[in-house]
Amino acid sequence: MTSAPKARRTAPTKALGQVEFVALIAMLTASIAFSIDAMLPALPDIGEDLSPDNLNRAQLIITSFVLGMGIGTFFTGPLADRFGRKNVIAWGAVIYVGATIIGYFTSSLETMLAARLLMGLGAAAPRVAAVAIMRDLYSGREMARIMSFVMLVFSLVPALAPTLGAGIIALSNWRVLFLAFAIFMSLMTLWMMLRQPETLDPENRRPLSLANLISAAVEVFSHPTVRLATFVQTLSMAMLFSLLSTTQQVFDLTYGQGETFHYWFGGIAILASSASLVNARLVGRLGMRPIIKAMFIAQILISLAMLAVMSLGLPNQIELLFYAFWNVSVFFQAGLTLGNLNALALEPMGHIAGSAASIITAIATVGAVIVAIPIGLSFNGTALPLTLGVLICASLALWLTTMIRRDSD
Repeated sequence: MTSAPKARRTAPTKALGQVEFVALIAMLTASIAFSIDAMLPALPDIGEDLSPDNLNRAQLIITSFVLGMGIGTFFTGPLADRFGRKNVIAWGAVIYVGATIIGYFTSSLETMLAARLLMGLGAAAPRVAAVAIMRDLYSGREMARIMSFVMLVFSLVPALAPTLGAGIIALSNWRVLFLAFAIFMSLMTLWMMLRQPETLDPENRRPLSLANLISAAVEVFSHPTVRLATFVQTLSMAMLFSLLSTTQQVFDLTYGQGETFHYWFGGIAILASSASLVNARLVGRLGMRPIIKAMFIAQILISLAMLAVMSLGLPNQIELLFYAFWNVSVFFQAGLTLGNLNALALEPMGHIAGSAASIITAIATVGAVIVAIPIGLSFNGTALPLTLGVLICASLALWLTTMIRRDSD
């Protein structure tokens, strides 16, 4: 009888300043980047330990996590609309940390992939609920601007994660990475619970029902802007996930940079991190769609140039430099398109922000994994399959982007 009033008094009620808010949301979502990028230097060791007969299967550790995250987003949005954003993030963290324990002790690749899928399910909670929190507080170009700042902070994690992962492996072994994942997620969740007020008012919570989810899905896919923006997100994510699952092998086996891969990847991430800052400065002046179109055009041209470079038979070190530049272009393109596409898709869906974010993100992520897995597994010792895959995705994305129209048009 007396505990409820006490809980209300101790819950955070004061809105965070914009700097802390951006940092908190960025670090919550950064648990995803950390879970992916810190694993990249471990893939050769995990492949030797858990799949010595087919080392290429080790890259499924990346896509299995992303697949779990995509599946999880089908549920986290409706749950966030029913129980609140913070409660869903907290329970997602519990699932995530439990999965890291399985990953730490496993001795088979199949169990590892199952643990990574569960980690992805848990990580879906901060991914979707954090976007819903932003949509609760901002909309339109202002949301795109805030999301750009979030992506700027978020993008620093890929710069640091591979080096941190390599350091942990050097000091101990790849299994300790799972302990690091658990600690990071626990600390970020604790920060949120202590500092961020709940942004979904009780009177705005939606009943949890299959009918509501179906209704939201029908509304999402009945709106042409939302539908097209979701398909374009799928292709943009597919480019990113294809690169993430394959690039360690390319640097190692194609260009002989396995020992220094984490430095290359960190440098690429630092250069690409400026994309979010550029977007934050330009989106209010130019609008979201012109920026998206320009980036897909640039991606097509740079990918064609990469194919031309590979056909010239240049020395390996020269080709390596252009491949690194091409990597920067893929990350830079994602930084200037994904936030804007998400803002475009959610703009007409403010009344069902949680469910809409869940459905849109789930479809885009699962679809991207379906595209990325065959691109990644087609690795043949060169960067050719990856480059061709990105070129095709960028071309399709540009074509679909030309058809996007906003309600205000």
